[in-house]
Amino acid sequence: MPQNSFVPIGSRDAGGPATAAEIRQQPGLWKLVAAEARRRRAATDDFLRPLLSDQRARIVLAGAGTSAFAGQVLAPALTGRLRRRVDAVATTDIVSSPRAVLGEDVPTLLVSLARSGDSPESTATTALADELLSSVRHLVITCNRQGQLAQAHAARAGSLVRLMPDAANDRGFAMTSSFTTMLLAAQLALDPDGSDGGQADSGGGYADQLGAAAEQLLAERAGQLAGLAGRRYRRVVYLGSGALTGLAREASLKLLELTAGQVVGYWDSSLGFRHGPKAFLEEPTLCFVFVSADPYSRRYDEDMADELRRTLGDEHVVEVSVHAGSGRPTWHIGDLGHVPDSLVALPYAVLAQQFALLASLEHGLAPDNPFPSGELSRVVRGLRIYSLPGPA
Repeated sequence: MPQNSFVPIGSRDAGGPATAAEIRQQPGLWKLVAAEARRRRAATDDFLRPLLSDQRARIVLAGAGTSAFAGQVLAPALTGRLRRRVDAVATTDIVSSPRAVLGEDVPTLLVSLARSGDSPESTATTALADELLSSVRHLVITCNRQGQLAQAHAARAGSLVRLMPDAANDRGFAMTSSFTTMLLAAQLALDPDGSDGGQADSGGGYADQLGAAAEQLLAERAGQLAGLAGRRYRRVVYLGSGALTGLAREASLKLLELTAGQVVGYWDSSLGFRHGPKAFLEEPTLCFVFVSADPYSRRYDEDMADELRRTLGDEHVVEVSVHAGSGRPTWHIGDLGHVPDSLVALPYAVLAQQFALLASLEHGLAPDNPFPSGELSRVVRGLRIYSLPGPA
């Protein structure tokens, strides 16, 4: 297992040793994912070229739960970089309303993101795409080589399976390593030129910088994170713009999952929060603002953080930023202002995961299994998949 310099939580790992280890291991896994992407670059390009050379082609990023939110982080960045249509659509939406999502019969790349690949919606989504679209290719990104999704597409023409390192197949209840590694792998596959800062042969590119930033941030802020968790907030808000709105959604889910619903998380875009959802605020509410690396979007994030400080007080607002020397009361996370938000999301996600872990322990739960009676499980079971009727 990759080693890194995260400061151990020690006795506070009790009840969540797998989740704690899976949070800490991520910088090492990012290096492995980047190295594997470089090794397989030619094969990936050969697979994608026939479809991506067609400007009519649509890219659909599909997954359920946290995997869907990885797509929501990627879609805005890829749309801008690739200058084509990129949609993030949950597999749960595709399965329940397939013609609403796949009704436009254009050449399509379906990117399936799945930790286990055993959720019923995963394979059902690829089957529906095959049924409804005359031209579809499947890029499967998963952490489980034995999963149904990987097995179904391993030897299929028109499919390419990319497996994450074995350690990314989280043993804990919540998706942590799986989320960030699949997000990085998809970015590297679909936009290699924008994913490594032009350092494709340098031994890591952005992956090294992102990992160092995550380690530094948690080492420097460990005490403050523990202090915030110790306040036992009932409500926590996560905000971000563009790609970081998807991250805010994932951070909110992580807190809700690991605290078994005892802490309610809310997410929104930095601008959208003012339009009604700000009613969620009560005394006290903790707010995390994930500041964009983009200079334009950054202004809106910082304005929102300032407004929240005036409403709640400085101690209840955490502004996380890649911008150094701004003179603002931020939690600075490396000098990553040159990195796209879809990748800045990786160290931001590690911070959110660590806070959720500490909040879970603070509430006396076992983060590896916050639902011991089985109300929720790692893999969704018991879902009935129905045959698609003919057109009305």
